[in-house]
Amino acid sequence: MTVIDAIPNHPPVSGWTLSPERQEILDHADRFARNELYPLQQRMDDEEWWPPQVMPRLGEMGFLGVTAPAELGGAESDLFASGLIAQGLARWNHAISLSYVAHENLCLNNILRNADAAVKARVLPGLCAGTKIGALGLTEPGAGSDALGSMRTTARREGDHYVLNGTKLYITNGPVADLVLVYAKTAPELGAKGISAFVVEKGTPGFSVAQKLDKMGFRGSTTAELVFDDCRVPAENLVGTENQGVAVVMSGLDLERIVVAMINLGMAERAFDLALDYARTRQQFGRTIGSFQMVQAKLAEMYVTVETMRSFCYRVLDEANRMEHDEGGRGEIHKLTAGAILYAAEGCTRVVSEAVQIFGGAGYMRETEINRLYRASKLLEIGAGTTEIRKLIIAGELLK
Repeated sequence: MTVIDAIPNHPPVSGWTLSPERQEILDHADRFARNELYPLQQRMDDEEWWPPQVMPRLGEMGFLGVTAPAELGGAESDLFASGLIAQGLARWNHAISLSYVAHENLCLNNILRNADAAVKARVLPGLCAGTKIGALGLTEPGAGSDALGSMRTTARREGDHYVLNGTKLYITNGPVADLVLVYAKTAPELGAKGISAFVVEKGTPGFSVAQKLDKMGFRGSTTAELVFDDCRVPAENLVGTENQGVAVVMSGLDLERIVVAMINLGMAERAFDLALDYARTRQQFGRTIGSFQMVQAKLAEMYVTVETMRSFCYRVLDEANRMEHDEGGRGEIHKLTAGAILYAAEGCTRVVSEAVQIFGGAGYMRETEINRLYRASKLLEIGAGTTEIRKLIIAGELLK
């Protein structure tokens, strides 16, 4: 039995402080990431290299299929545990944490929540074990913030298959994915109300990785452009009901936002620790730079930001953990998850930027850990809905 298995339904927080059982999950992920994932950072960043042993090791540790039932290889725990794992991994290897979330939350959990029993029985055991890597195919070259309305990928029914045509862009895990949860328009004339979701497996004729993308940050969490050229997908790979893919998207978006916010939290915690240690040891003018009031002011502000990020994220993660299947995409939870990732992403950017300033010239060097965090932080103000979209969601819910 893993640490994750041990607490299927334990109350997550008390006054936004983790329960001892929840704290052990976070500590477990932290120890694992420090020992096994931290040493991989440099090569991943230098080469955009994905370490093939990582996903199976995450499976062995009980970090995959956290919300899935035991008969499918899962841990029968909850979203809160998954968010804590993302936080712990992000402290020591943010790129792997991002790939973890794409696999665990965007792909595996979405299939678990929406697919029929046959699809789940066929694909989830491999995803839970980490022998298969998952991805989500939503964004397109011309469809980013307007991912549903501007979607051009289509799927037409031909007998026992759907034929997919189109392109997906900026797909996390795309170059290494064994299966992708893909959204396509089955009734283009209905616009966003004519979208369906499909499991598309590696090796399916007409499905290819067009290019592996070279990123500024989160390098090693490989990203790709995917092409579907008369890609014939078995009809049984439909996830949910035809033309009801929007429900699949919306049921997962709020969960995605709060779990991605946990990556921001882990990164900010690590950046603050690095800056604090540097301020204690770096000497200038005959004393440590931490003795200077300007550096102290930065550290104080960083501390407050990290603490408020943690409290807000834990509160919203608790709310999302109790969200019913059909509650996503509207109302209080929609506002809260948008607010959590808005605050966490902007807070992470501020903390990491100030940490670079404390490091000075050393922070500007590409090979340093703080520099990797700095280059990565901006993505989380863009992915899972941009800062601007998050503000529109919050204001829209407030004004209803």
